[in-house]
Amino acid sequence: MTKSATATRTEVPAPILLREDRDGIACLTLNRPPARNALSEAMIDALIEQFVAIGADKSVRAVVLAANGPAFCAGHDLKEMTAHRNDADRGRAYFQHLFDLCSQMMQEILRLPQPVIACVQGVATAAGCQLVASCDLVVASEAARFATPGVQIGLFCSAPMVPLSRKVASNHALEMLLTGEAVSAHRGYEIGLVNRVVPAGKEREEAGALARAIAQKSSYVVKIGKEAYYRQIEMDLAEAYRYGAAVMAENMLARDAEEGIRAFIEKRTPKWEDR
Repeated sequence: MTKSATATRTEVPAPILLREDRDGIACLTLNRPPARNALSEAMIDALIEQFVAIGADKSVRAVVLAANGPAFCAGHDLKEMTAHRNDADRGRAYFQHLFDLCSQMMQEILRLPQPVIACVQGVATAAGCQLVASCDLVVASEAARFATPGVQIGLFCSAPMVPLSRKVASNHALEMLLTGEAVSAHRGYEIGLVNRVVPAGKEREEAGALARAIAQKSSYVVKIGKEAYYRQIEMDLAEAYRYGAAVMAENMLARDAEEGIRAFIEKRTPKWEDR
């Protein structure tokens, strides 16, 4: 190749979000290592696009959300946000748009029929911690750290507070929010933010194993269960019991419930039809 040809060659930037599907499991990987996988507007848009696509893809039975580089996610892209300070309204409209968009993305995780497993290899701070807390399950490396440090820079983590306060007890959530101090993976496990802690480098293997365990179940029944869990958790006890009983009665009419119970009685492996 000539020097001129080399000079005119345009390098294609790496995608900021990667997706790999295997054996019914979709793995999404945040891919902005130099920016510590910060949630730029483009990254949020890309996540929404993939979550919507996965939700409509019946071949996907579980989702793993991972990240490349030393950090899982450092939260919002503060440089991108600060650039809008020069807007006529000092950035008010853009900030509202960005936080609304981010909230939409987090809720897409909840709306997905498939369970989402966060695979955390490094630090997850601010909106990055929010992303972790929004996932259904969390596998963390011993090197992982979690923090909502906004209070330290004059920006209280009010949006990250929403899933965090629903994942851990209020006193633990408030301590993280009011001090901004990071908690270790093991501490995250103790307070209920993390499901499993593994040696550094083993987190993807463990997250994959957990995803495969879920993928072996009826996707129809898993969908029913995930939706029911998040609906009942906001109800009072009596209402939750009425709702839970109604869901179970309806679930009993499903083909996979009939097959699963029969297989259990006959001591054989069930053959799911996902209906």
